[in-house]
Amino acid sequence: MAFGVLGVFLGLLLEVSTHGPHSMPRTSWKHEEVNLVEFAEPGIFNYSTLLLSEDKNVLYVGAREAIFELSMTNVSVKNNKVEWQVSEADMSMCILKGKSKETDCLNYIRVLQVLDNNQLYVCGTHAFQPVCRYLSLKGFSLEGPVEDGRGKCSFDPAQSFTTIMVDGELYSGTSYNFLGSEPIISKYSLSQSLLRTEYSTSWLNEPSFVFADVIREGENSANGEDDKVYYFFTEVSVEYEFFGKLLIPRIARVCKGDLGGQRTLQKKWTSFLKAKLVCSMPELNFVFNVVHDVFILKTPNWRETVIYGVFTSQWGNVGLSAVCAYNMSSVEDVFSKGKYMQKATVEQSHTKWVRYNGITPTPRPGACINNHNRLQNINNSLHLPDKTLQFVKDHPLLEDPVLPIGNGPKLITKDINYTQIAVERVQALDNNMYDVIFTGTDKGVLHKSVLYEEEVHTVEEIQLLHNSEPIKNLLISSQGTSFLYVGSDSGVVQSPTAFCEKYPSCLDCILTRDPYCAWDPNTSACINIFHTQGPSRRNLIQNLSGDADNCPSVPGLSVENYQRVKVKPGSSVELPCLIRSNMAVAVWKANGSLLTEASRFHLMGETGLLIYSVAPEDQGLYECWSLEWAPAMRKNFSRILAGYILVLDVPRRASPRGHPPQTAVTRTQSNPATEGPRDLHIHWHVNGAHLEKSVTEYRHPLQCGGTKGEVLVSSWVKEVALAKDSSYQCVAVSSAGNDTSKVDLHLISRDEDSIPSRDMSQWRGSLSEHEKLLKRWKRAWESCDGQGAL
Repeated sequence: MAFGVLGVFLGLLLEVSTHGPHSMPRTSWKHEEVNLVEFAEPGIFNYSTLLLSEDKNVLYVGAREAIFELSMTNVSVKNNKVEWQVSEADMSMCILKGKSKETDCLNYIRVLQVLDNNQLYVCGTHAFQPVCRYLSLKGFSLEGPVEDGRGKCSFDPAQSFTTIMVDGELYSGTSYNFLGSEPIISKYSLSQSLLRTEYSTSWLNEPSFVFADVIREGENSANGEDDKVYYFFTEVSVEYEFFGKLLIPRIARVCKGDLGGQRTLQKKWTSFLKAKLVCSMPELNFVFNVVHDVFILKTPNWRETVIYGVFTSQWGNVGLSAVCAYNMSSVEDVFSKGKYMQKATVEQSHTKWVRYNGITPTPRPGACINNHNRLQNINNSLHLPDKTLQFVKDHPLLEDPVLPIGNGPKLITKDINYTQIAVERVQALDNNMYDVIFTGTDKGVLHKSVLYEEEVHTVEEIQLLHNSEPIKNLLISSQGTSFLYVGSDSGVVQSPTAFCEKYPSCLDCILTRDPYCAWDPNTSACINIFHTQGPSRRNLIQNLSGDADNCPSVPGLSVENYQRVKVKPGSSVELPCLIRSNMAVAVWKANGSLLTEASRFHLMGETGLLIYSVAPEDQGLYECWSLEWAPAMRKNFSRILAGYILVLDVPRRASPRGHPPQTAVTRTQSNPATEGPRDLHIHWHVNGAHLEKSVTEYRHPLQCGGTKGEVLVSSWVKEVALAKDSSYQCVAVSSAGNDTSKVDLHLISRDEDSIPSRDMSQWRGSLSEHEKLLKRWKRAWESCDGQGAL
């Protein structure tokens, strides 16, 4: 039975990995191939907390025991730095609690939030005793008293948590105690005591917080709605029993104006509700149940706001990542109209929570105060009736899930673990808006994908980090020239949002389908459209369906510009052909004919064409063509990338020396075999003239005994039309000298049928034995024990 279940599970994974909106990056860039700006200081690690201040044109970086102010346009320029280290007494106390002196008992800056124009509010783990301070931007120094950081910052530097500053109030999702066993969603302000969640598994059950942000629903609201703060996290399910801990991605909401209850839920949230955040493939019943990061793409009308999240499965060996998107209007419908859940009363049931079917008290539990409530003299949460507060205390979980746009993922990747996400909405030259998704991986790679009407297209992947390490933070600047900012353990990396200049031709520029890029026919360059303004934009060529037919015609590579390659007979040669597009294939032509994998002695690889044991018939013109399929246009685009003229380098004269090698001669085939240095080659002459056609050479390195760089070379010639009294010579040419073997052939008959069948049979048998002998020699040499024994 176990094997049957395993088979079904593996089959499901295979089906998921081959279905859904997959997209392979069209182009892959190495770290050294693109223009990146980096920052790191010796002895400083964990640059994972980033805060972008676009009005001041700076990037604040929280690292281990240091805070930096960097230039936003060039992060390698350090404007300011302040160190914040742990005292000896605090470190000793941390060590006594069983933590590591080298890692745990240091101060990791985890909170960087703008308090006002002159101050930042900063918090650090401070040797498992979190504290907070004020950072003056005037002198870039830490000022004021040290504040308790519990409920604002995590104790453990490795524990996930989130914070957001809203109108001078700090909202956090973290752990409240040293052990990390008391999760808390809190609000801290100078004018109000700490407001927090109830300590109950019904509210929070081992959550892993990833993101929080505010949605300004109160702006220009006709019914006086309050602003809302949303939290995103993964927690252990309370609804279902499982053989292990079943994880569920959640979205939770609190109201910004929440003051807690008067009697019930004092100093606790009266508006806390949570719902399941679904990212799944319903047609396959496969669920991505761990959320790693969220980005909220905000719009002037909050109802048109879109939430993007990156998900994986809790079973890490599955190797699948997904990006799901959600409409804020759908989220609002769930929280304002969704059904509540309550604990099940039936014992032995695998379902621990069921739908609440009773009468819901009014005002609606968990709802924010609006004009309708104010007409009932309920001006804030302190005026809410105890019945409503008790209900929300017992029923924080909503039954209705938040479903993704399109009822499934926007993007699925295999063998890639996404850790971070950022999204920018871009207006292309066709005046349409496109969402560009930037996703960071646990290997330091950035993927850039574009959402079109019915598909997702991954433009490129960039190795942003030198080392294969996780991207821990990803920010995007949309003011002026767009940049991405990446934080990791080893440093900060600044990257442009597009690498248009890397595409050398119009065909490449169009087929990349990047809404940032267009081809400028005036300069013959692929440029960023946001770097060009005015009438000149009208001449730019851009087609996001990948139709490159509008590209100006350019002369192809002429034969005069083909690279001439001279090769010695019997040796190997590689003709390079670099194709930047992962979606293109290389097509090789030899003298106008298409080459295939079945072609004699040809091997077509990712970097070019390998011709081994070059023979005279291999001479001629070789062309490498790029062939790329444009799915939206349903047609191929091709262009020539490289051209070669292959010729043999044959010595004009040979000076015989020494004894001839052993030679076997038949009526139509001769094949000598000889041993010698690695540069040994065999040439054939007939009646004194060099023979170029129908010559084949077999080479094998000698690996055994006392041989040093020697090879065995066997060569044979096949003649269809023999001439009377022909004289054949084979010459073994090497740096050690030349050996010559001469064979005189006398033509008896030109008709193969006139040869006695017995002789013909013996001749064919000798050819077969010759091929078997070569194979036995090859196997014997490859099995050599290195001591000279076969």
